[in-house]
Amino acid sequence: MNPAIERLTKVLRLEARRGFDNRAILGGLERMLEPWEAEAERADVPQAIVQLVESRLRDYPRLSPKAREDALRGIWRRLESELPALGPWSGTAAAIGVAGEAPAPAPEADQLPSADDAAASAPAVGMEASTLADASSSQTADHPTAAVPQEAAPPPPPSAPAPATTRPGPRGAEPAFDAPLTAVSGIGPKSAKTLERLGLYTLGDLLWHLPRRYDDYSQMRPINRLWYGEEVTVIGAVEEIRLRPVRSGHLKLVEALISDGTGALRVTWFNQPWLAERLEPGSGVVLSGKVEQYLGRLIMNNPEWEPLERQQLHTNRIVPVYPLTAGVSGKWLRRVIHSIVGRLAPRVPDPLPADLLSGLDMPSLAVALQQVHFPDSQESMLRAQRRLAFDEMFFLQLGVMLQKRDWSELTTEGLPVSEEWMGGFESHLPFPLTKAQKVSLEEVRSDLATTRPMNRLLQGDVGSGKTVIAAACLAIAAENGAQSAIMAPTSILAEQHWRTLKQIFQATTTLPESALRLLIGATSEAEKGDVRQGLLDGTIRVLVGTHALLEDPILFQRLRMVVIDEQHRFGVEQRKLLREKGGNPHLLVMTATPIPRSLALTLYGDLDLTVLDEMPPGRLSVETRVLRPVERSRAYGFIRSQLDEGRQAFIIYPLVESSEAVDAKAAVDEHQRLQDEVFTGYRVGLLHGRMRAEEKEDVMGQFYRGELSVLVSTSVVEVGIDVTNAAVMLIEGANRFGLAQLHQFRGRVGRGPHHSYCLLIPERDEDTSNERLQAMESTNDGFRLAELDLEQRGPGDFLGTRQWGFAELRLARLSDIRLIEKARQAAQQISSADPHLMLPEHAQLNKAVARFWSPKKGEMS
Repeated sequence: MNPAIERLTKVLRLEARRGFDNRAILGGLERMLEPWEAEAERADVPQAIVQLVESRLRDYPRLSPKAREDALRGIWRRLESELPALGPWSGTAAAIGVAGEAPAPAPEADQLPSADDAAASAPAVGMEASTLADASSSQTADHPTAAVPQEAAPPPPPSAPAPATTRPGPRGAEPAFDAPLTAVSGIGPKSAKTLERLGLYTLGDLLWHLPRRYDDYSQMRPINRLWYGEEVTVIGAVEEIRLRPVRSGHLKLVEALISDGTGALRVTWFNQPWLAERLEPGSGVVLSGKVEQYLGRLIMNNPEWEPLERQQLHTNRIVPVYPLTAGVSGKWLRRVIHSIVGRLAPRVPDPLPADLLSGLDMPSLAVALQQVHFPDSQESMLRAQRRLAFDEMFFLQLGVMLQKRDWSELTTEGLPVSEEWMGGFESHLPFPLTKAQKVSLEEVRSDLATTRPMNRLLQGDVGSGKTVIAAACLAIAAENGAQSAIMAPTSILAEQHWRTLKQIFQATTTLPESALRLLIGATSEAEKGDVRQGLLDGTIRVLVGTHALLEDPILFQRLRMVVIDEQHRFGVEQRKLLREKGGNPHLLVMTATPIPRSLALTLYGDLDLTVLDEMPPGRLSVETRVLRPVERSRAYGFIRSQLDEGRQAFIIYPLVESSEAVDAKAAVDEHQRLQDEVFTGYRVGLLHGRMRAEEKEDVMGQFYRGELSVLVSTSVVEVGIDVTNAAVMLIEGANRFGLAQLHQFRGRVGRGPHHSYCLLIPERDEDTSNERLQAMESTNDGFRLAELDLEQRGPGDFLGTRQWGFAELRLARLSDIRLIEKARQAAQQISSADPHLMLPEHAQLNKAVARFWSPKKGEMS
């Protein structure tokens, strides 16, 4: 038997045995409704039964014993019709023991609940701190009466002090946040497993499972004041209700007429036939939904509803909408979280020092958590969100400052060079330096001369000349007799660096060619053995490679300088491994992704920042044009003309393969068409992320060597391939990419002496006026485009390019410059007074920062 039904029948039998005195459940049978209804929903009890039980027991306390018996008898008959094995109702009121009459013989032991059963059948009416803190004492079975805890009183308004926030919680209170979900009555192992798909494992996870949006039903209206299109709440009485089949009986429609004395509103629910029994004429109801129109009359279709006397979580308020997964309904999760928030939020210790909080004009953390889940008003919701966003940005800034301070306390070997040496290096370069490059060289030279490890981010647009700065660092290390390494994300890029460095070193240093070596996956075992030996005996001064540099057999004699290119492609652990090979070597990380300064100071505050914001003289800008889809054949003709002149071209698609869900061109499908129908006289290659690493390397190598004239690719080509002969970049579905990504694509061409072009084709004609595409036409300045991208799309692309060492930002927006500045000022104030957060008043703050950074604990850079 369904466990929810079984437990219900035990309660009914016990109530009958007691003579219908409404004491089979502590507090009365109506107290079991909320938890039992929620658990019955999850136990797949038919909705008709759930609605019947709710309607019969809602007014149970006000009924006479005879009417109570009739109510329970009606429930039993309905259960018996669904479950014949249940058996008939076991007699009249007199036969089963109505108070004042002779009781019937005791039923069989397996027919009645024991005292323990009766206690278990009572719903949880609260979760005390001790219950929450001790998960081992909780129920862990998926049990119907182990239902959602009784809902807490509504959270206090923002102006009211949150209870228990000014004093420590009870002993054992804090471990409650780490208690498993099964500590909540009504969440057993099966439900807990389902909730894990949402990243929910503990009660604290539930507390921090923030709404993804809100439905505002707080605007109450009398029916005669409703307007078409409004999202409103209406309170009224059911005048009439009926159930009728439509579409040959396949769909059932519940139609109700709701009146509030000022007017009447027709309401319709689709395929919810049980509502015809649940909403009886004369009953009060609260409806929330969108006002629509049919044949000139205002109506509501499928509104949220609740009985008038019930505490309103789903109507008549700003209703939170949470991320869900299969098997978890919004209403059920909302009830669970409401209970958790009511009990745990007031006990959350506020990590912000009192003096800091008092100057911020923000609510306490307890109030913020209550109001972000179940806000009393739009204003209180926004204030709560801002407080939580501030905390995220504040913890981020503090963690960055702590890491920078820790790094600055390390020592390493200084690598000084004289003015004369530096001048000689510059004068022998095969090209003149820009002013920005000269400033950058002086900054890195100054860093390397000290015994504090350099920790610098070199940020420059595509073609701004970052490699020569890296070459200077490597040459300085070699001049001091030290070793250095430069790590790139792909073999192609590593080979490019190796060739460029060989050219620069031949012109500027006396290093023998054997002192510069390349180590990639394709390096033969014999060569790898030579490299390992050369590193150990010190004859190899500079090693260029991929992740192969991290392999255990690779050991250095005296590694003092590390350069990481396209650093966002490497994780924290990979960078840490390379550093450990040299005992705190100097570090230069490089990125060609332009990042707005405000964002760079936030994400990379642990690094000293150097920006190359000037292009070398003679660098040709890439001419960019937005074309309508009907001009595609014209674009193909232009590419053919470039191929005829010996140039090469990229064609980028947003998808690997076509999809029914997304109407966009795909690389795999289009590659064959382009080869067979458009560029028949040329070789067309294919590159995408689903290919194996060696396959991708092979295709890129063919294109690099000129064996392929056209490379059809997805966004995998965004970074890491430098083909000076490539003169055209055609981007299909250009409206699907962000500005930063489009600019990176464009940076793959224009790297040689030939005039180059970027052609953008959106999916529809109307997309040609897309603001991002127009910006691409108007400027080649990557930093300006990055600012626009941040304004238009938020920091998503930038978040995706960093290997985070901390929790994902939930509410903070990296485009909110004011909040960033406020958080930075507060972090600087705290950090300068207590660098390691060791003062007693910062104990909670220390824990909060550690938790924020714990998911991927490690150095940021």
